[in-house]
Amino acid sequence: MKTLFLTSEIATKLDPTDYVGFTFFVGCMAMMAASAFFFLSLSQFDKKWRTSVLVSGLITFIAAVHYFYMRDYWASFMESPTFFRYVDWVLTVPLMCVEFYLILKVVGATKTLLWKMIIFSLIMLVTGYFGEAVYPGQAALWGFISGLAYFYIVYEIWLGSAKKLAQAAGGDILKYHKILCWFVLVGWAIYPLGYMLGTDGWYTNILGSGSVDVAYNIADAINKIGFGLVIYALAVKSQKA
Repeated sequence: MKTLFLTSEIATKLDPTDYVGFTFFVGCMAMMAASAFFFLSLSQFDKKWRTSVLVSGLITFIAAVHYFYMRDYWASFMESPTFFRYVDWVLTVPLMCVEFYLILKVVGATKTLLWKMIIFSLIMLVTGYFGEAVYPGQAALWGFISGLAYFYIVYEIWLGSAKKLAQAAGGDILKYHKILCWFVLVGWAIYPLGYMLGTDGWYTNILGSGSVDVAYNIADAINKIGFGLVIYALAVKSQKA
């Protein structure tokens, strides 16, 4: 109850023109609603797809909890909640990589693929955190390393072993695998843009500076909820087949 009253008190202090705060509030509700949807739909799937849909719910639920913290942090200090955001990503982004493994497991995806995706996603995130919060004077260098890890993941799912497995599966798995690939290529690309807007480097003269939180919040909603809906749609279609 104390937390509820504190949240209500903070909410009354938000400026009506605080669009960053608005995206945090929308993010909280959207992630929680998506979690409820995924969790409540579990009973309609068999064991094969239940795990994938469960992971989708976990991704949005973890994000929702962190968005409650980030929302209140922003309202209290009007500063970007970088630490909470990266804790969220360290938990949810590897789970998004796990989704590729789960849908391809039926056609022979191995744990080697799973661990490669997880490890490179963690490298991407840890180096991004170093550049944004620990060594901001070297943001361009750490961002470059983070970008290399990101492009490895892109290569793996578009051209590497994950793509070959999806082609071997064919049908709906190949179709929905490609949709997830587009999320990674286009949706995840919003994060480097936010990173460059929020740090100083050679790119600052080109892009300038902006609200990193708006970019990140929009990207989270698109990617985490959208990712889960693609998995849900694939599970529904596979159940009917």
